Amino acid sequence: MVIAFNKPYGVLSQFTAEQAYHRTLAEFGFPPRVYPIGRLDLDSEGLLILSDEASLVGKLLTPAHEHPRTYWALVERIPSAESLATLKRGVRLGDYRTKPCQARLLQEAPPVPPRHPPVRYRKTVPDAWLEITLTEGKNRQVRRMLAAIGHPVLRLIRVAIGGLTLEALQLESGQWKVLSPSERELLLSR
Repeated sequence: MVIAFNKPYGVLSQFTAEQAYHRTLAEFGFPPRVYPIGRLDLDSEGLLILSDEASLVGKLLTPAHEHPRTYWALVERIPSAESLATLKRGVRLGDYRTKPCQARLLQEAPPVPPRHPPVRYRKTVPDAWLEITLTEGKNRQVRRMLAAIGHPVLRLIRVAIGGLTLEALQLESGQWKVLSPSERELLLSR
């Protein structure tokens, strides 16, 4: 069984809480014996896959398979063409250089619902939405990459894994569904 979940902001990608006040996957009524394949941090939202099939882990997460994951990131300030080129080439994060990725400035804000709590707003600092597609997934990688080029993330939403998009699934925040065979094919496509 493979499940797509639209993870809300403020929910851990695990079933048990490290702190008593954390929300977890346990409150969403998933079937027994499923577990998340990959993670979204507490402050990130969007598409999370859960399954009881261990074989999917390698197919979706092993960097050698270069399985794409796409994010929309609201960042402080408007990135220059040079900043976007730096992202595309790969960014040095300590002793590690990220793999090249796809990155583009979205000309209009994407159709996303308001977040609760709302994203902080500063009158003197403009913001912009970017679309970033990675084929690797280090801890908090998108946030760290964008901070490294001077554009801290205000909001981060995973909108696609492979060819499976959150938009096509039509899941509201906090909703989940078992994937159909055709949706599963989209998930595994590159």
